[in-house]
Amino acid sequence: MKTRIEKITDVLDKNKAEGIEVFDLREKNYFVDYAIIASSLGTKHTVALLDHLKRDLKPAEKFNHIDESGDWIVIDLGDILIHIMTPEYRVKYDMETFLTKLADGKEGEVL
Repeated sequence: MKTRIEKITDVLDKNKAEGIEVFDLREKNYFVDYAIIASSLGTKHTVALLDHLKRDLKPAEKFNHIDESGDWIVIDLGDILIHIMTPEYRVKYDMETFLTKLADGKEGEVL
């Protein structure tokens, strides 16, 4: 698993994704073991990052589902979920707070 995560984050990093974060959600009552969040430089870059991941990860990784909009793409690899967002969407939806609380076991707490 560590090798898979490193490969994904390496592809994102070498293609100029920013703010790459990995969340270990194993045994946290979530539907995937890991979530990865990365910021793109804009809408076209979001789509380009998806293309880079497809090219560099296939056939080793099976892309179960991809939910695409120009500002936010979610890639379901079964046990890993990758979120690529424009900076505006990343701020707006603040997935880090949710995933950090979940990873820390504090999903029921109120800020």
